[in-house]
Amino acid sequence: RDIGTVICPQAEVKLFVTASPEVRAHRRWLELGGDEADVLEQVRERDARDMGRADSPLRPAVDALVIDTSELSIEEAVARAADQIEARLAGDLD
Repeated sequence: RDIGTVICPQAEVKLFVTASPEVRAHRRWLELGGDEADVLEQVRERDARDMGRADSPLRPAVDALVIDTSELSIEEAVARAADQIEARLAGDLD
């Protein structure tokens, strides 16, 4: 959650992959089960904690390519990432 801003800030291409809290919670619920409303609350709490921390707050790097996967399948998300990486490396997304 801090790869582009802390771990690899000099990376040639950075992606910030996200989705709405509701979609992320639903995906997690499909994996883990339990109460979906509780999973959503946990996702929101983690986001608030991660965005508000002093060290390495959750945020995209200034030069990151943001990909919102809320409405994308896995295949579509991977294709979008690959297309954007290719375009950035070709100099089309500067």
